[in-house]
Amino acid sequence: MAYTAADVKNLRERTGAGMMDCKKALTETDGDFEAAVDALRSKGLAAAAKKSSRTAAEGLVGVAVSGTKGVAVEVNSETDFVAKNEQFQDFVRNATEAALGIGGDDVDALKAAAYPTGGTVGDALTNNVATIGENQQIRRIKTVEVSQGLIVPYMHNAAAPNLGKIGVLVALESEAPAEVLETLGKQIAMHIAAAFPLALNADDLDSELIERERKVAAEKAAESGKPEAVQAKMVDGAIAKYAKENALLSQLFVIDNKTPIQQVVDQAGKEAGKKIVLKDFVRYQLGEGIEKQVTDFAAEVAAAVAG
Repeated sequence: MAYTAADVKNLRERTGAGMMDCKKALTETDGDFEAAVDALRSKGLAAAAKKSSRTAAEGLVGVAVSGTKGVAVEVNSETDFVAKNEQFQDFVRNATEAALGIGGDDVDALKAAAYPTGGTVGDALTNNVATIGENQQIRRIKTVEVSQGLIVPYMHNAAAPNLGKIGVLVALESEAPAEVLETLGKQIAMHIAAAFPLALNADDLDSELIERERKVAAEKAAESGKPEAVQAKMVDGAIAKYAKENALLSQLFVIDNKTPIQQVVDQAGKEAGKKIVLKDFVRYQLGEGIEKQVTDFAAEVAAAVAG
């Protein structure tokens, strides 16, 4: 019995197994769909689908750099224990290296990319879920590039080389010597890890965040009972302060807490005799924005005993 690409797609959706595993199962069962499902289940490869609904907020962030391109990838697991697993660490490392080859920030494109040991990154991820026994997800990717200059990586509290919980990339566009950019980039990367900027400059800040801050500021201003014209100035002042504190270039350097990052970059360029532009950055903190499920183990046991 022959099978089609649609059969492969349906089998993947039904079982959560990788494309190559689905093709192999359909081939081995002569295109019998249900027999292929059973074959994947017997190999443990269909187990991934059952685990996909479980919250994955632990894991690792990986960073990699090649020439004037850098990439950060976050891969989540259910427990911190898995993040210490050598198989999981190898996967995050290989997936991050694969992300360098595709460019862009498309998770699906990364899953479709070739994996060093065969198949695709997505196939390797599915195999990991089946063999390690926890839900794992490639959550996000961010690529930064410069036409000339340097991409400087930094991993805060690294679990392994270029793997950890807070990964940073700093993109410096310049003709300045590499050693100058390396030193500057590492200092700025450490600042980014500590200060958590939300955007490169004020214009890049998320409009929804600005609107939320504006509403909060407006409520505070209204409580003051001052004239509307004064309230408007209070709101504008609050928004300007928010932008200054959350845009990287206007943040005060954590080393001295008085020099704006833009000035730090300009001074380094002046000393090197070459203009330096802080073009972009990435700061990935593991699990940020994911609502973690808090489990009361004692309550679960008590409920199970009670029937």
